[in-house]
Amino acid sequence: MNNSVNKKQILIYGAYGYTGELIARKAVAKGLKPILSGRSAAKLQPLANELGLPAIAVSLDDDDALARTLRDVAAVINCAGPFSATAEPMIRACIASGTHYQDITGEMAVYQLAHGLDAEARAAGVVLCPGTGFDVIPTDCLAAALHREMYSATHLTLGFDSDSGLSPGTAKTSIESLGVGGAVRRNGKIEVTPHAELTRKINFGRGEKFAVAIPWGDVATAYYSTEIPNIEVYIPMSPRRAKKMQKLNALRWLLRMKWVQNWLKGKVDDKVRGPSENQRAEQQTWVWGEVRNDRRGERRVGRVVTANGYDVTVHGSLAVVEFLLDYQGEGGYFTPSKLCGHELVEKLPGSGVIKIGID
Repeated sequence: MNNSVNKKQILIYGAYGYTGELIARKAVAKGLKPILSGRSAAKLQPLANELGLPAIAVSLDDDDALARTLRDVAAVINCAGPFSATAEPMIRACIASGTHYQDITGEMAVYQLAHGLDAEARAAGVVLCPGTGFDVIPTDCLAAALHREMYSATHLTLGFDSDSGLSPGTAKTSIESLGVGGAVRRNGKIEVTPHAELTRKINFGRGEKFAVAIPWGDVATAYYSTEIPNIEVYIPMSPRRAKKMQKLNALRWLLRMKWVQNWLKGKVDDKVRGPSENQRAEQQTWVWGEVRNDRRGERRVGRVVTANGYDVTVHGSLAVVEFLLDYQGEGGYFTPSKLCGHELVEKLPGSGVIKIGID
């Protein structure tokens, strides 16, 4: 039974962050009236005043206040990273209050957490759908489309090529992975790999490029969507930069330390700004995928071009929350393609259609 059926209000948590503010502004442009929320009332209020929206400052450490805040809310979009700190308390509060949960994370641990809470969410009639932004809508939808073409696939490789810079939140998430390494899925299990250990040449859609495997969220989510047991995700990178990444492997022990993490994240706060609207308008993203069944000698390649990652995140998160406002199905953990279908990416402004062939 869906607890949220009579609720129509949405809440954006972390609304004063770079991406949270973009989502809030676009929500208003679409005629929505979200509640703006976050830890700091001082940061919330100017945006709320400008947009004419209600604002509620609440800490994720305050269970009672969070429960009261979510009581009449149908769905939350969590935009407050790093999600390693914010996802679990918000997810648990959503399950307790019968509120659907989504976020814009790319962090594998959050996907694994939400997947592990599937039974609790199902019992509460609550949808858990982390990753409703560029992490991981385009790659997840392409993975699902490729799986439909080859249900017998044993290997899935994904990748994307973009000129977009990092938002502050994404930069901080990247810093957290420096002390860990890369990640791939082998025979159904996630394995940590050294930085830049796996390389190959890929034509993402605008010519062949040298590429390096990264610990992208699909190492978790694409498996939940397709059950393909072997998964890797790549981005283009110069061979010179890949060699610099490899040198970091000897320092992973140091890069894991809290004081080093905090120092690097402080640098982000000082120096990293998200791209302007004009910059975003000029930045497309080329998404590529490959499925193989090596025993049968079969291979298919898929591609889709999308808008830049930030616009995908804004439009994608709002498309999913609007879907959830009218949702009548079961609760539980979902990937974006499992919840909304692999066609979701094709419906987003700036996206083309998924094209699949032998190359």
